[in-house]
Amino acid sequence: MITPLGWLERVPSFKDQQEKLKEKDLATHGFLGYPVLQSADILMYGASRVPVGEDQVPHVELTREIARRFNFLFGRDPGFEQKAENAIVKLGKKGAKLYRKLRVAYVERGDEEALEKARAFVEENQNISLGDKERLLGYLEGGGRMILVEPEAVLTPASKLPGLDGEKMSKSYNNIIALRDDPDRVERGLKSMPTDPARKRRHDPGDPDKCPVWELHQVYTGDDVHAWVNEGCRSAKIGCLDCKQPLIDAILAEQRLMHERARQYSDDPTLVRSIIADGCERAKDVAEETMEEVRSCVGLAYY
Repeated sequence: MITPLGWLERVPSFKDQQEKLKEKDLATHGFLGYPVLQSADILMYGASRVPVGEDQVPHVELTREIARRFNFLFGRDPGFEQKAENAIVKLGKKGAKLYRKLRVAYVERGDEEALEKARAFVEENQNISLGDKERLLGYLEGGGRMILVEPEAVLTPASKLPGLDGEKMSKSYNNIIALRDDPDRVERGLKSMPTDPARKRRHDPGDPDKCPVWELHQVYTGDDVHAWVNEGCRSAKIGCLDCKQPLIDAILAEQRLMHERARQYSDDPTLVRSIIADGCERAKDVAEETMEEVRSCVGLAYY
């Protein structure tokens, strides 16, 4: 309810889907609103770092904006100062004295070093709840409570993979290599994958930087193969199928390991169900604490 419609309409993935999926009806809440549901999945569990692909970074930024807006609207709940003072007491006698000293140093003298020390002290304290921790962090700067944590996106060196058609890899575009894909399908797909458009004939020199296959090489093959591809492609000493073969071998080798690791779970699905059940129980505790805080702030009390 606090997310402006304009924020969702500006999400790059929504614009991209409108461009690429013209045959589908995108005039639904599912396509427009799913980044909000994604944000809820992140915010409910207090995630501070979220591993994503490059195309998902705008979604994490939207999550940050939603959290920031929620905190601004609801962060200063009634009796905030008294609740913060009660939280200070939970730090223990020495801890409370240190917190007050550092807070005064920042609030009265603008001591940034004291602020950083106080933040670190609160973050590392194991004797207070997440809600009290966020309340104390907000109280440090004389402001309100940070109810929802603003997460940061975490990217790998290769944070965007091309699909088998050279476009962004996505299930929506039907161009993916699945983790446990059929080896023959993977090989056929990679062999037909588009390459540098300048290489129309075998003896035409190419540029790996303009080839989506080269992007996959960055993930799956080593420096020796990279040097061989770079030299061979630019000089036209190797063809595109030659370039693709070590990539195919590397991907199939990785997938063989995945097939082997997955076999025990395929043979005994109860293993998967047990892992899911355990994860759900641990996640439930965190989610309940967050939702209790959220409901309290917006004035929704469930009894």
